Amino acid sequence: MNDHPVIQIVGRKIGLDYPCFVVAEMSGNHQQKFEEAEAILRAAAKAGADAVKLQHYLPETMTLDSKKEWFVVRSDKKDTPEAWAGQPLFDLYKIAYTPWDWYPKLKKVSDELGIILFSTPFDATAVDYLEKHGAPCYKIASYEATDIPLLAKAAKTKKPVIISVGFASRREVDEAVKTLRENGAKEIAVLHCVTGYSGSPKDEEMNLRTIRDIRERFGVVSGFSNNNAGIDTSVTAAIAGASILEQHLTLERAKGAIDSAFSIEPDELTEMVRRIRRAEKMLGIVHYGTQSPTEEKNKHFRRSLWAVKNIKKGEGLTKENVRVLRPQVGLLPKFYNEVLGKTAAKDIEAVTPLTKDLIA
Repeated sequence: MNDHPVIQIVGRKIGLDYPCFVVAEMSGNHQQKFEEAEAILRAAAKAGADAVKLQHYLPETMTLDSKKEWFVVRSDKKDTPEAWAGQPLFDLYKIAYTPWDWYPKLKKVSDELGIILFSTPFDATAVDYLEKHGAPCYKIASYEATDIPLLAKAAKTKKPVIISVGFASRREVDEAVKTLRENGAKEIAVLHCVTGYSGSPKDEEMNLRTIRDIRERFGVVSGFSNNNAGIDTSVTAAIAGASILEQHLTLERAKGAIDSAFSIEPDELTEMVRRIRRAEKMLGIVHYGTQSPTEEKNKHFRRSLWAVKNIKKGEGLTKENVRVLRPQVGLLPKFYNEVLGKTAAKDIEAVTPLTKDLIA
């Protein structure tokens, strides 16, 4: 294997040389019903996801309880999810946040299912809470990628940190990675992220080549966080080298959960994982030569040296009586110029593969 960056979460190695780590983002799609949250967790495990991610915040740790225009989601923005439009941020977070006491309960379920559970903390108190409950790693959201105090807090736990950089400039990404490293994070993953929250994302806005650039430029594990509907972009991202892939999951978009408009359903997640795993098999490893018994058999149809006329013992081998033709039975074509000018060691019948014992 090449010397690519690797992080490890609950014994699972994640990096370019390992299978893509598929994360189902629950966000607020549980509609604040524990049974719905558990159902999403179970659906993710059944679909083949490697992990489920929660979000840890409270309305008061996210914003101020104000209806001034700065705190109201604009309703004139074309791609604003219908459930968000016109909502004061504080009210939006009141119906979207995940009750914190769910974490240990869902962790018990995830352990039974064999799927990893972790979360996004949105402030220092959330990091403290998750530390208390043994969180295996931390995910920083795109909007918090410039929250240097939060990055430092997460890094000081010495656990792996995954950060989305949906809005961040190259300088801001550099600053974020530097902050994480300076505060003790040794295992870092940076996710390219297109935060359009669209039900019909535009292909030309995805810029998935950024995934490779992140890995090479910053020396970190790189991946993709898809905050848009559909699975094609995510599958393409995995093929493009995303070592971590994050996608919002809802049980049923028609239920109108807070983030359902840009989430996928369980059957879509199943298909996404299936396509990613199939693509990984096709990508395989770096390997030269025959790939299968069938291909080995078909090597017979390569070229070799053939006597095309009757050649007497002692007669010279020339362009007129020796040719490079299919199939591969005699000497390889690379010996053609070496053979010309030599003589036959014995009589050679026309249509005989030329071998070393026939050459004096």
